[in-house]
Order: sequence, then structure tokens, then C-alpha cells
Amino acid sequence: MADEKRKESAEKATSIGVSPDGGATREKADPQAGRVQVDESDARCAYANFCRVTGTPEELIVDFGLNAQPFGVPSEPVKITQRIVTNYYTAKRMLHALQLSVQRHEQAFGVLETDVQKRVVAKTAQQN
Repeated sequence: MADEKRKESAEKATSIGVSPDGGATREKADPQAGRVQVDESDARCAYANFCRVTGTPEELIVDFGLNAQPFGVPSEPVKITQRIVTNYYTAKRMLHALQLSVQRHEQAFGVLETDVQKRVVAKTAQQN
């Protein structure tokens, strides 16, 4: 049942891509529907709950990792497992695509509160 729902939502899903001309493109999950063909055969998937952004005047560096202790200051170093290095033009296009994706998610499911303390307080108040 869960597999059927996942498959159905994947078929209905749209992706927001970044076009070479700088705009965000919305494409159906069908690879033939978009202008840019993408080969995902060598793509690797990794989960991250930690992100660090650094850079130079020419490049933006985004590190992703898994923080095993997400509350407070971690007692062990966060191991970086993925690093994306890109130029600022591509970063700006990615920012726009991410903004559109989050906006669409919030319209469907409600506002995402990134402050953990506010989420905990809101949940506690709802339970009382």
C-alpha cells in the first residue's frame, strides 16, 4: 500500500530545475517532458541534517553531513559526507529553485518553522 502511494506521488510529482538561461523550470517527472535531459544513473542519495556554507570570491562551497546530536552543541565533530562547489550564478539559480520548492510545500502543508524552540513550544501548547 505504501509503495503504491509512493509510486503514485512520484508519477504526479513535478521537479523544479535550473535552466541554463538562469530561470527556474518546472518539469513533470517524465524525463521527456523537460527541455534538458538528465542522466541520473550514477546519482547517489545521501541524507543530511547539517549544512555549512562557505566560499571564496569565485565559488560557493556547500557541505552536507549528519549531525548525530541535533540539539545543543555536538560533542563529536559532524562528519561531512557531501560537498558541492559551484559558482555564484548557479548558486543563485539553485536558491530560486529551492525557494519555489519550499513555497509550494508550505502552500500544501503549512509554514515550516525552522526555530526548533518555537516548534517545541507550539507542540506543547497544542497538547494542553
